[in-house]
Amino acid sequence: MTERLYYHDSFVKEFEAQVVSCEPEAERWKIVLDRTAFYPTSGGQPHDLGSLGAASIVEVSDAETHIVHYASAALPLGKVRGKIDWPRRFDHMQQHTAQHLLSAAFIELFGVPTVSFHLGAEICTIDLKAPSLTQRQLEQAERRTNEIIFEDRVVSVRFGTAEELAVAGVRKSVDRVGVLRAVEIDRMDLQPCGGTHLSRTGQAGMILIRKLERRRDEYRVEFVAGNRALETARADYATLTQAAAALTCGLPEVSAVVAKIIEERRTQHSARRNLEDRLADFEATALIRGGEDRPTPDEHPRVIVGLLEDASPSYLTLLAARITGSAAGAGAARHVVAFLGSRTSGHVALAQSKGSAGDLGANLREALKRFGGKGGGGKDFAQAVLGDPAKVPDFLDHLKMTLSANG
Repeated sequence: MTERLYYHDSFVKEFEAQVVSCEPEAERWKIVLDRTAFYPTSGGQPHDLGSLGAASIVEVSDAETHIVHYASAALPLGKVRGKIDWPRRFDHMQQHTAQHLLSAAFIELFGVPTVSFHLGAEICTIDLKAPSLTQRQLEQAERRTNEIIFEDRVVSVRFGTAEELAVAGVRKSVDRVGVLRAVEIDRMDLQPCGGTHLSRTGQAGMILIRKLERRRDEYRVEFVAGNRALETARADYATLTQAAAALTCGLPEVSAVVAKIIEERRTQHSARRNLEDRLADFEATALIRGGEDRPTPDEHPRVIVGLLEDASPSYLTLLAARITGSAAGAGAARHVVAFLGSRTSGHVALAQSKGSAGDLGANLREALKRFGGKGGGGKDFAQAVLGDPAKVPDFLDHLKMTLSANG
């Protein structure tokens, strides 16, 4: 059985132990010690990293009675010195203790329990079981958590049975038998936990709630603490400063200016769409009138070719629909095929009236084999973009000749 040094002191950075076993596994080695300060992945907290002698520790797992260290090299049986990756460990301690505080704050203020916790490489999350949760409640929980952090309360470890911890007022009961480990925050929280924690709340620095997300009947709260909170706040401030400079306004005005720009953009987009609709009606009528004149439309479809300078793919689609009658508009023709392209972007759109015999998707795919490009579509509508926009005129002519050759 491996003695877990971190159970009693999370601040152990280096230690000596005996290598009990060392076995190869794939391209790494499984090492078991008689005692260890390495924390294994468990309870939402990732494993520690570090070294055992000259070997790097890349993963640590809990096998119940012992801890397995996965190393980059083999170690001989006998004495070895272990060293914890302390910046990583201390970061995890800051996040985990802050999570206990935050979960306790939600219980204290709103009676909302935490059902799960995840400590990620950049952010941490807790899932709360609540019928509803507001931004104001988040701010209150964040403020209360930081109050306890700033009071620098003692964080300690105690052991006891489930019954003993229940009498002591444990926040979350467990069904496990035997002696359990619990983390206690003075006058705030008592929670069963096997993870690594700070010795005082002040070492967490501060907590910063980042995001709230509804997940069915639960709410996910994203947060960072300690050095992560400092780095995140600094990055947020830099982003806000850059935005204010680009918008030529003060930091407090960024939100209002962005909202104004979004509304103006929405208005302009609507106006542009209306203008495109009107322009498509006009150009469709002009193209139909200037298209091939078939005395007997039932014998062959009318072929309408349109080469535009800088039309967008969406406008080509709209114009093709206007010409073939797929959308309501002025001048829609019956029994027509439209081949449209943009000289600038290299986009092309093919459309035909409903009930026509041809297969534009098949025609397009065959043409792309010769001219290059990407695209696809079905029987009555297809679109593509050519690698070389200069080939668009020849591409449209090729489609027209192919259609004529097929009758």
